[in-house]
Amino acid sequence: MKTLVVCSGGLDSVSLAHRIAARGDLMGLISFDYGQRHRKEIEYAAACAKRLGVFHQIIDMRMIGSQLTGSALTDDLDVPDGHYAEETMRVTVVPNRNAIMLTVAFGVAAARQADAVAIAVHGGDHFIYPDCRPDFIESFAAMQRHALEGYASVQLLAPYVNGSKADIVSDGARHETPFAETWSCYKGGDRHCGRCGTCVERREAFHLAGVDDPTDYADADFWKVATA
Repeated sequence: MKTLVVCSGGLDSVSLAHRIAARGDLMGLISFDYGQRHRKEIEYAAACAKRLGVFHQIIDMRMIGSQLTGSALTDDLDVPDGHYAEETMRVTVVPNRNAIMLTVAFGVAAARQADAVAIAVHGGDHFIYPDCRPDFIESFAAMQRHALEGYASVQLLAPYVNGSKADIVSDGARHETPFAETWSCYKGGDRHCGRCGTCVERREAFHLAGVDDPTDYADADFWKVATA
């Protein structure tokens, strides 16, 4: 089943790409530049595509992203430190981000005659991000069946939607994902900060999965305080 993976370059989506490549279904990767301050992640998506021998398409959504204001990922706001399960992390929500990206991805998939689009949303995202929840995934899949009826049949794959970040690390390890070649930190510096929500979640996931974390963090121990 020819599958297009929405790949940010982060741990989750790169692990998903390796999972799908391992079963011989990976067609290509699609990434979105919506003006995120950590857009360096796209470089890791490009490296993933090259490593797996598939095409990599970058969709320029910076004009759209400039209108999705109020998020610390796109505006001049501080990215908060702490765990995702804290209310302060709601400032990292980019309104309708997954809905917009998936709509474009499905259009690309239909045009390229792909059979499926895969996205790496997971259970750890549910508290903060409404467009990462199972109800959204099911509703979006139903909407696309109507949108492409009579033209194309494209499935939506979200194999991690009911799993944890630790489950993704375990799955990535099984499929030989080079975790050091992924980027998570929302602050977009030279090193993973180790303090923002996605860094804390990343470090905790490796710990819970019992897998060595090769990531270079500026603050490698903050996660213990944030998850205490």
